[in-house]
Amino acid sequence: MNINVNGDVMEVEDSTTVEDLIMQLSLGNKRIAVEVNQRIITKSLHGSTKLTSNDTIEIIHAIGGG
Repeated sequence: MNINVNGDVMEVEDSTTVEDLIMQLSLGNKRIAVEVNQRIITKSLHGSTKLTSNDTIEIIHAIGGG
């Protein structure tokens, strides 16, 4: 199925969860926030939140600085 990730179309398996997507994008050890269809998905729900065709996902990286 196709989903939209940060403005880019991406093809993933039908049973893909937010956690699967994060691992697929090699972001598992990064400090990120994930939004699916304008709804923030807390980290505790990443493994149970399944993506559906045409979902719009925004992944935001937390960057420290000073």
